[in-house]
Amino acid sequence: MSTTTAAAPKVLRGLSVLDRWLPAWILAAMVVGLVAGRLIPGLGDWLSAVELDGVSLPIAVGLLIMMYPVLAKVRYDRIGTVTGDRRLLVTSLILNWLIGPALMFVLAWTFLPDLPAYRTGLIIVGLARCIAMVIIWNDLACGDREAAAVLVALNSIFQVIAFAGLGWFYLAVLPGWLGLAQAELDVSPFKIAQSVLIFLGIPLVAGFLTRLLGERTKGREWYESRFLPRIGPFALYGLLFTIVILFALQGDQIAGRPLDVARIALPLLIYFALMWGGGYLIGRLTGMTYERTTTLAFTAAGNNFELAIAVAIATFGATSGQALAGVVGPLIEVPVLVGLVYVSLALGRRFPHATPAPGSGTSTEVRP
Repeated sequence: MSTTTAAAPKVLRGLSVLDRWLPAWILAAMVVGLVAGRLIPGLGDWLSAVELDGVSLPIAVGLLIMMYPVLAKVRYDRIGTVTGDRRLLVTSLILNWLIGPALMFVLAWTFLPDLPAYRTGLIIVGLARCIAMVIIWNDLACGDREAAAVLVALNSIFQVIAFAGLGWFYLAVLPGWLGLAQAELDVSPFKIAQSVLIFLGIPLVAGFLTRLLGERTKGREWYESRFLPRIGPFALYGLLFTIVILFALQGDQIAGRPLDVARIALPLLIYFALMWGGGYLIGRLTGMTYERTTTLAFTAAGNNFELAIAVAIATFGATSGQALAGVVGPLIEVPVLVGLVYVSLALGRRFPHATPAPGSGTSTEVRP
């Protein structure tokens, strides 16, 4: 996307029918999943009969299909311009690994003091930083693809290193210091690394090899003008498929406990709004371009729901309150972040920076 102030309106006008009606498709996918889960006997058992790294195989397949086209669009020869942007990297790490978990801890205890299972589930969601769907939201909002790839990879490394330790701190140590009820989280760094390798490593390697081989055999112009438009829609097909399966698996729990879902949803709404708004504000105040401000905001707000659900199920059981809180995460995150995609594009009309900041290395094309 061009960094001129007219870029965002041009993108809005150039959206495909699939993109333009994305909120409607996502709402329909959620409804279809919930209805199917309630009306088809044994559907949830059938969908969860085969798992990949603790995640239902259909969901795992949907996630891989969703991420591959976007990662195939990344211009990997521009990654170096992102890794040299210390302002972006440091700000993202602070937002994701200091502010995000702490904010979710405060919100969970503020809104769910009497519901320890849901509270614990929310804290786990806050610890699982996004490595999957954020790539979709960033691309739809015309953020910096290369920056998103780097930040997602960085989050993945920190997830392997820090997830278990932060879980112990926020569930056992900090509550003990504050005189609050304590909980335990039994998850190994190996388990998290395995999840990262599957859900990020596979589509990342596939996307990189696709671009490498495509450009070598046909050239960049053919690759970006002919090949990418053909595979691009599969990212949203994968997203919609994942949503249908996810809500089909948890339809009974969501429909059977509407008041509990509402109580879990409120702190999540506040969390996503504050994290996205904080990331966007910091990006603007520090002089980042529209693309990198957008990427910073979405990588700060998104969460790795597949990891949070898998950890909650493995530790507390599939029918636990912790697992339900993990499932409500994407129930709220998906429509909220889709809405923020359109907010971001609208704000881009008035974005003050007409040219990339030094060393930004942003993409210059307007993407449909």
